[in-house]
Amino acid sequence: MGWIGAMKRTGIRGRAALVTGLLISAAAMAAAGAFAGEPTYRQGETIFLETGVEAPDRAPSWYAPMAGKPYAPVFEMLATQGTQGRYYPYTYPVTLKDMIRFHGHDCEGTIHAAANARVAFDILFPDGIVDRSVLWGISGNSPCWSDAVAFLTGARLQYGNLGFFKDKHYSHAIILYREDTDVAVLATWKTGINNIPGEPVMLPQRIEWKPQVDTAAVMALKAEVKAAGGEPTPYQVDLLRHLQWKHVNDILEHPLESSYQAQILDGFRWQDWIDPAKTISAPHVRSDTRLKNYPYRPRPVSGPEGGAD
Repeated sequence: MGWIGAMKRTGIRGRAALVTGLLISAAAMAAAGAFAGEPTYRQGETIFLETGVEAPDRAPSWYAPMAGKPYAPVFEMLATQGTQGRYYPYTYPVTLKDMIRFHGHDCEGTIHAAANARVAFDILFPDGIVDRSVLWGISGNSPCWSDAVAFLTGARLQYGNLGFFKDKHYSHAIILYREDTDVAVLATWKTGINNIPGEPVMLPQRIEWKPQVDTAAVMALKAEVKAAGGEPTPYQVDLLRHLQWKHVNDILEHPLESSYQAQILDGFRWQDWIDPAKTISAPHVRSDTRLKNYPYRPRPVSGPEGGAD
């Protein structure tokens, strides 16, 4: 079974999600015909992608110690070849280590955003293959969350498909939108692991396990640090880092569906959710994925007119 089998046994895929008020699996959602549009492809029917050809880097390191936790999210990504190319015939893995390198450091925001994306992708891509050419994303203002969304989706401000929440109550949530199927998913943490002072959790579920870290104490400490006006004590800096580090490592010892929740947004409209002040007036047309389904030459070895060289 290899590493994909190990991933399935440890629960990295097939996570449950809150969908229009009911907790159902992504597979059941797909069977119920929840997609509003036709997917670009159907793995094993209209495209034949080879997955699992590269093992994900889940080895812990000093900058990503949580990468090896049993429920650290892993993503199987589909991309296109070069600036004017077709779909690759293979997928590649992305782990927390890749996201942390992109963002610049490990932090709780990156870990939470990755976990939210995982539960959302389980709904959007029931086959487990994340197609970066069809995704839009919305996050809060935090660079931890927006970097995670941009990295995983390929969405960018200049393309007009990366946005920021208009309602600041959603600062620690994400929306991922799949344009080919016209499905949008809101994902956030469950009450009980949240630790942002004064910010409510925007979906109804609560955790049913007891974290090692007292999140109320973390919220109180964050409030003190904020009140210090950018000049907390050195001890507060070290204590906050330790509590955040301990909290995310603890969370990833549990199945992601026990700490995070997701919901399909019926009637989703992009403009209803994004802050219009944080957009560009004339976004670029994205061209690097436009030939993803382009025809092939009639024979693998052939010249410009289609004949043999």
